[in-house]
Amino acid sequence: MTLTLFKNGNLAAAGYPGYDAVLAEDGFIRAVGKGSELSLQLSGRQAAVIDWDGGHVLPGLVDAHVHLGMHGMKLDMLDFTGMTSKEEMLRAIKERAAVTPPGEWILGLNWNENEFSPAAAPHISELDAVTREHPVFLTRTCFHAFLGNSEAFRRAGVTASTPDCASGAYGRDSGGELNGWIYEDAVQPFNEVQPAPDYAALKQAVRRGITDALSLGLTAVHTEDLRFLGSVETMLRIHRELREEGLLFRTHQLLYYAYLQEVEQLGLAAGSGDEWLRLGAVKLFADGAIGGRTALLEQPYSDAPETSGIAIHTQEALNDIVSSARRLGYPVAVHAIGDAAARMTLAAMRHVPLQRDAALPDRFIHAQVLSSSLVSQMRGMRLIADIQPRFVASDFPWVLDRVGPARTGYLYAWKKLLEAGIPCAGGSDAPIEPLSPFLGMHAAVTRCRPGEHHEGYLPEEKLNPQEALRLFTEGSAAAAGEALERGRIAPGYRADFTVADRDILTDAEELLEAKVRMTVINGAVAYSAG
Repeated sequence: MTLTLFKNGNLAAAGYPGYDAVLAEDGFIRAVGKGSELSLQLSGRQAAVIDWDGGHVLPGLVDAHVHLGMHGMKLDMLDFTGMTSKEEMLRAIKERAAVTPPGEWILGLNWNENEFSPAAAPHISELDAVTREHPVFLTRTCFHAFLGNSEAFRRAGVTASTPDCASGAYGRDSGGELNGWIYEDAVQPFNEVQPAPDYAALKQAVRRGITDALSLGLTAVHTEDLRFLGSVETMLRIHRELREEGLLFRTHQLLYYAYLQEVEQLGLAAGSGDEWLRLGAVKLFADGAIGGRTALLEQPYSDAPETSGIAIHTQEALNDIVSSARRLGYPVAVHAIGDAAARMTLAAMRHVPLQRDAALPDRFIHAQVLSSSLVSQMRGMRLIADIQPRFVASDFPWVLDRVGPARTGYLYAWKKLLEAGIPCAGGSDAPIEPLSPFLGMHAAVTRCRPGEHHEGYLPEEKLNPQEALRLFTEGSAAAAGEALERGRIAPGYRADFTVADRDILTDAEELLEAKVRMTVINGAVAYSAG
């Protein structure tokens, strides 16, 4: 039996002004109160004492949408986050090429040409001018569009005469020649020729991702890593070994639909697992992303009327995947950004409805372009809106040009979703966005980028600080079927705490400066800044 007294904390943000202590037993909260009073309740029993040293105590923060392994791998790749020109990108690639043996791949991610002046990504000829000795493959910030140099295209076996696939395309100039762009599923030939990391590299990537998450105050993440790790058994083995090695962290695992056969062969049920790893919904994609104009819209893009985006599956195929998941007792988690993809997603979920006694809800991921009729449909279904507030900081103002003024009424409409009674869980979509939950909360409250000071992009959709906090606490718990177990500081709940160095609920700008002092999971200190 493990008994721990956490004391000298500020619990006002958790709903306990004037209280400073929590008594935990075997990973559960037994009492919340004043340290002097809780000490008396121990009645002579021996307890470990953890001093919060005046830190501001929050319910354990949980990111509901992460790709943990890829986030860890990102730390070893070229990261173009924050770059403001293609010239800056090209310089970074040149520097990496200078220290990379000829023939080895140069990989990078998180470039966003919308942040450049002028708004243009490198052309294939510009990548070739940097290096022809290395295949160069770069992933856009949305992870739905890519760039490659000629050597990468050569190794992938893709030429100007290669036809586009049904759910992807290759960028071409006016003369029909390749310009270096790769969209959606057209990326497969490039993935197939890149060297696959071995087991040790995969495990190290997950370890790095977890270590970073803990330092940012996250007690858990909901993650989809199967496309990166390659099998369900590998995923389970890596997390089991990391726990055995003493790394304390919780994951809620979404299962990419292509691995359903392995899930069935292993006899794994939705919601199964333990307090450290549980299996969640079956993940699939309905469309792409707005940045690369692959999100599927009902009407053409306002700034590119020749396209309405890309459907990853037909309606029939989407229905079939959902049916396969339902047959195994699983909810689904569908990536749907555009309003046409949202319509298809809701139709597929209704095609074979989720059973009323299902342990977990369906998840509607991103939900960035909606309408009043779509929100009305969502209200009548058992689903969670899996939203990423930080997208507001990354996508505005250029997204307004993509969709035009007629579609802004339900654009990144987090407030309307909550007011409609639709539960929302908050995530980052790291490595696409920074993993820090404080940055996500800042975007939800201000609808601004860090450093900007204005009324916010579509300010009617701002959340108040408590609503923003609940996205990463109660909302994430509800999405994982843990609403009665996690997400709050209260007796009977798991002893999960994030301890910050300041009050994050009074002034939104404090979210940009906040540091994590301690991360506690199941009553054990998993990270301490000291």
